Amino acid sequence: MQTQIDQITYVARGEELAWGLVLLAISLVIHGFGMVLTLHFTNGVKQRFGSAEQLMSGITTIILGSWMIVAVQIIEIAMWAGFFQWKECFVNWSTAVYFTGLQYTTVGSALNLPKHWRLLEIMVASAGLMGFAWSTGVLMTLAQDFQSQQLRNLGALRLGVRSKQNSAAPQPLQSGNGE
Repeated sequence: MQTQIDQITYVARGEELAWGLVLLAISLVIHGFGMVLTLHFTNGVKQRFGSAEQLMSGITTIILGSWMIVAVQIIEIAMWAGFFQWKECFVNWSTAVYFTGLQYTTVGSALNLPKHWRLLEIMVASAGLMGFAWSTGVLMTLAQDFQSQQLRNLGALRLGVRSKQNSAAPQPLQSGNGE
């Protein structure tokens, strides 16, 4: 029974908490710049290659924005993995990236950090949750812009059809006295 308690017992260290807060802050800075660049880039694409009124232009913009969001998240995972590799938590870079990716996406894995860095497993997952929430907001902004424009296009198309139908119908005669 005592060996199980020894395995479960964990005491967070100040160094671990400090590094975790710094890495979490760096992760959010990377994410912030990445999301601003994503919005800036997608707006540039819309202006340069076609208006949002065009269906394929709008969808292409959403796809490019999604790819940029994923690239930002990969950079964040690499940053965390770099720290774990620096602190010699894993035998190689690939394992550090694999572990970090699983933690960042909150999937989890059978791998663990060394006991004196275990708090960072939670902090990687927290960075991922915040990153995915922020990314979802950016993606929703892109999708809303696209959907709003497409709904306006459909509305204009319906009005155009109605206008043509109305102009084809005989107009009532108006009397000269304003009735």
